[in-house]
Amino acid sequence: MKARFATLALALAVLSGSTAALAVKTTGGEYNTLYAGLGAKGYDVVAYFADGKPTQGSDKFTATYGGVKWQFASREHRDAFEADPARYAPQYGGFCSWGVAQGKLFDVDPVNGWKVVDGKLYLNFNGDINTTFANDTKGFIGKAERNWPALNR
Repeated sequence: MKARFATLALALAVLSGSTAALAVKTTGGEYNTLYAGLGAKGYDVVAYFADGKPTQGSDKFTATYGGVKWQFASREHRDAFEADPARYAPQYGGFCSWGVAQGKLFDVDPVNGWKVVDGKLYLNFNGDINTTFANDTKGFIGKAERNWPALNR
């Protein structure tokens, strides 16, 4: 019940135009680096593809892409990322995909809010928003694709 209320509250805040509730900022830059300047909050973005689950990265295995520091759980994952970073980097600069579909930039929960669709990584605000995103993935991706250019400036 609490989870549904939180999701409803977020949706109402977004629909009412409130940017104070959970909004990160109104314009992007290329990547979400709100957590210590790290991409994907320091989670290994290759692990979502290779292992099918979120895995915390290590400062032992890092790469820089798009001016952002990315961490990995292993040398192999780091090397895979360096060989093709665009393949592994999250969509919409690592901001909440559902939020981008709403025309807003929200932070993400890389543990409970993620989904790989057609070989691309989408991060979301939390597990509840991730479920909402999953209920109409193609629709939300379509909206996010239209909104991202204006947000990413």
